[in-house]
Amino acid sequence: MSAADWTQELAAIRDTADEAAFARLFAHFAPRVKGFLIRGGATADLAEDLMQDVMATVWRKAALYQPGRASVATWIFTIARNRRIDGIRRARRPEPEDLPWGPEPEAEQAEVLALREETAQLAQALSGLPRVQRDLIEQAYFGELTHSQIAAETGIPLGTIKSRLRLALERLRKEMS
Repeated sequence: MSAADWTQELAAIRDTADEAAFARLFAHFAPRVKGFLIRGGATADLAEDLMQDVMATVWRKAALYQPGRASVATWIFTIARNRRIDGIRRARRPEPEDLPWGPEPEAEQAEVLALREETAQLAQALSGLPRVQRDLIEQAYFGELTHSQIAAETGIPLGTIKSRLRLALERLRKEMS
């Protein structure tokens, strides 16, 4: 089938919940999605589960597909990629019983002193930055804002934000070494 045919199949799923169209789409894409997931590092069982989830999402979210933005294949494989990333994140997340409980052990006195010294050095290096760069560092690292959020908040173009942050970090690195 051509890309236009897959778009028509997805439109039939969206418009009339056409099960035959979904069966054709599933027969074509499900094995390819599973192979994609396995090549991406998923086990066969996980790939099977994720593939089922991807195809169920295609059925439920067919109305969200926009033909002008991507082909049906690209849309489906993007969903698969996102599911694979989510699956990897879930696998890496520690189970509650694996988390340490109770108070953390006290840090060594030498570590505490070194940290205080480093903190003072960083504060001094920050105070030596031009006000604009210092504000950007504080927003990005202490305020935990993304570069896009800083640009939206300040009205400064995103590229300028990135350049100023890069220059500020280079200055800080020099001061800290």
